[in-house]
This record gives sequence, C-alpha cells and structure tokens, in this order.
Amino acid sequence: MSLGEFDAGDVVVRVAYASVNYKDALTARGKAKIALKFPLVGGIDLAGVVESSADSRFGPGDQVIVHSQGVGTEHDGGYAEFGRFPGDWLLPLPKGLTLFEAGALGVAGHTAALAIDLMQLNGLAPDKGKVLVNGATGGVASVAIDVLSRLGYHVVALTGKSAEVDYLRSLGAAEVLDRNTMRFGARPLEAPQWAGALDSVGGEQLPWLARTMQRDGVIAAFGNAGGAEFKGSVLPYILRGVRLLGVNVNNPVERMNFLWNRLATDLRPRHLDRIAHRIRFEELDRAFDDLLAARQTGRQVVDFSLK
Repeated sequence: MSLGEFDAGDVVVRVAYASVNYKDALTARGKAKIALKFPLVGGIDLAGVVESSADSRFGPGDQVIVHSQGVGTEHDGGYAEFGRFPGDWLLPLPKGLTLFEAGALGVAGHTAALAIDLMQLNGLAPDKGKVLVNGATGGVASVAIDVLSRLGYHVVALTGKSAEVDYLRSLGAAEVLDRNTMRFGARPLEAPQWAGALDSVGGEQLPWLARTMQRDGVIAAFGNAGGAEFKGSVLPYILRGVRLLGVNVNNPVERMNFLWNRLATDLRPRHLDRIAHRIRFEELDRAFDDLLAARQTGRQVVDFSLK
C-alpha cells in the first residue's frame, strides 16, 4: 500500500510495535464478524513515532499510542510500517514507559488497568481477600496478575495449562489452580472464596465465579474465550451483593490517558520482560494460529525493527 491508500487522518505515525490480540486472530482467520470494511490493515493497537502531522498538538518525533476508536476493525490498524490517524485518537506516551513497553501492554494492558480501576472503585482492596484471575496465561490476565501482586493482593491464578505454573508464580501468583482438575459444582451458591475475580473466559466459568464470590465480591469480565453464552442464578447478586462489571476499552480519550498514566506509575507491571515476546512481521500467521489454539502464553509483539 502507498501512504495515500491508508484511511483518513491528520497524523502519520511510523509504527514501532503492534501487539497480537485475540481479536486480531479472530479477524485474520475469519472467526468472527469483527472487520467492518475490506481491505483492512489489521492490528487493534500500536505504539510509534509521529512522522508528520497537520494537528498542532503533535509534531514529528512525538511518541504515541493508538488503540480502540475502531482501529483494526473499521480503520486501518497497526500491522503496517505506517498508519494515518485523526489526532484526537493519539495518546501521548506517558513518562515512565518505553515505546516497547507501551506496545507490549497495548489493549491488553489497558484492559487490565481498566478492570483493576473499576474493581477498586467498587470496593476491592488487598485486605478484603483473595483475587482469582481466570484464563491466567493470557495477555490481559498475565498483566493483571503482575499488577495485582505488586499492589499487595493475594492472587490466585486459574489455568488449563499445568506446565505454566512457574511462569504464573514468577509474575506474582500466590496460588495456581489447574482448571482440568477443578470441580466447579452446580449449586446456586457455593462456598465463598474470592473477594474479586477477573475473567477472560466467560461461558460456564463466569457463573461459577459468581457462585463462589464472597459477600460484596467484584467480578470484572472482559472476554469470552470459553463462550459468549451466560447462564446462572440471580442468588449471588441478590443474597451476597456480588457485582459483575463489564470491561469495555472504548472510552473517552481523557479516561484512556488516565489509565495509561496509571500503567506508567502505580499499575506498572514489574515483569513485562517475561510476559512480552518480540516477533517479526512475517511471524504473524503463526502467532494468530497459536493464539486461537491456546498455545500462546503472555503477549506477542510485532517489532518492526526486526528483519
């Protein structure tokens, strides 16, 4: 593509890093109706450097982050060496993060930060009890485990990948549960175990989380890797006051900037080098398939400097 073929915008960004997300893999493999136009440059997030700008707020050399706003779904995204975007969509790289760290965090890091922020606003605190992270080896979950443990929470990781116990403990998980040996039960209310839970799985496991929450427990739901259907009892919500929070990253830019500044300060992961893995652009095909087949741990990041 020539630059003139990219979607409209007043800022041209040279892309340095673009992460690989579940949504990107679904789009690339035609597994869901996510792409709203064709042809489309995929990639729902990116970090890069302003090449040229007709927006007075940005100039050549500025380091920026771009995600949400339809990027990679209805506007050309991060899987290209350049992109063109409206200036209103650009987020300045906050002090405390490198461009690679921002690219590695991407939408996943922003989702983890939003989930934790919402849970804190709804009363979650380290002294309330254990926090379970479901789908624990995924990108959002890996960042969440790291950040929550840094904040002093007792983090319990739930995973179907028994070989990744050491990885999860290295991020800060105090306990690791094997989903393959779990008994989830079916009673409307199970023994209360968790003060909070972050869920990327959905399906049958989200109602189980609700049934096992403590009084006033908080669940942040942000994925549907295990299915989009949701069935369950209202009893956890009306008898224990359980709160189910939906995590949607398409927020006003001011809110996004707030969360990115938290990711650069109190919500900054300590072990991003263990979570994120650099890949070449030519490795995207394999990365998509690994992600959909649940063979991937952590985050894969396209590094456009790798040839």
